[in-house]
Amino acid sequence: MYAIRQHAFGPAETLSYEQTEDPWPGPGQVRIAVAAAGVHLLDTAIREGVPGPLPLPELPTIPGREVAGTVDALGAGTPAHWLGRRVVAHLGRVPGGYAELAVSDTERLHVIPDGLGFAQAVAMIGTGRTTMGILRFADLTPGSVVVVPAAAGGIGTLLTQYAKHAGAIVIGLAGGPEKTARVAANGADLAVDYRNPDWPREVSAYRGKVSVVFDGVGGDIAREAVALLAPDGRHVVFGWSGEGVRDGSPYLVPGVSEEVLGPAMLKRAGGPNPLRTLELAALAEAAAGRLTPAVTRFPLRHAAAAHRALESRETVGKVVLEP
Repeated sequence: MYAIRQHAFGPAETLSYEQTEDPWPGPGQVRIAVAAAGVHLLDTAIREGVPGPLPLPELPTIPGREVAGTVDALGAGTPAHWLGRRVVAHLGRVPGGYAELAVSDTERLHVIPDGLGFAQAVAMIGTGRTTMGILRFADLTPGSVVVVPAAAGGIGTLLTQYAKHAGAIVIGLAGGPEKTARVAANGADLAVDYRNPDWPREVSAYRGKVSVVFDGVGGDIAREAVALLAPDGRHVVFGWSGEGVRDGSPYLVPGVSEEVLGPAMLKRAGGPNPLRTLELAALAEAAAGRLTPAVTRFPLRHAAAAHRALESRETVGKVVLEP
């Protein structure tokens, strides 16, 4: 098979398109002929060798943990009904997704709902499950005023859609006219270019005080968005693409800001397998048509270009590699 392999930590150029041996599933596993592999911002940090929530892999490695495709081989003891099924899976701590073939444990598999494409399914299994976890902290009601920084991104797109279905008034922030146009087309009541230094005044003039800020950006944008919150408003923090989050960062406000990734999100999700609970919820929302992920596609061989585009914020929605 062909796959993206990495032999050293470093820039995007360390991602190499190579031919390598086909994997074979072990007991209780399946092999997936990959039709779509998700690219996550965390992948870029791992590629650089930056420690984070996941352990750095041994090198050489095949990156990627989100795949969708068709089961083409079964390991020993794996039920025969999986063969030929359209499935999507988050591979967990073991990478291997940027490839034509990937192996997954059966307990990680979901059958892709009818009418949902491979790229959309892989977006929901990663970005979608995170979105469903974030929303458990929002307490949205009809008339809530919501600000979504990075509203043209994968999570931002889904948060905007969900909030609109909940009856909220959604203000989406994005960088540049092309992205703000996409945010407006996605259903935001107001799409604002955060590159305009007067954007907070534009938001305030439109709707006054804000109920919820969904913040995956941090930095100056977060500080200015938090200043728009009503006294009982909430600042839901799930990322920091704009700058690293540190204890005492001036935009994290006690009693207002809540960092929701990690144990807090899993506790709120509930169930014996909280991550699977969120994955099932995300796929159900997509199957029902309430959430439609935006996708930016790259050929598998161009994984390095996909990483560069993601890091420079040139992409819209979920970045997906297609063999």
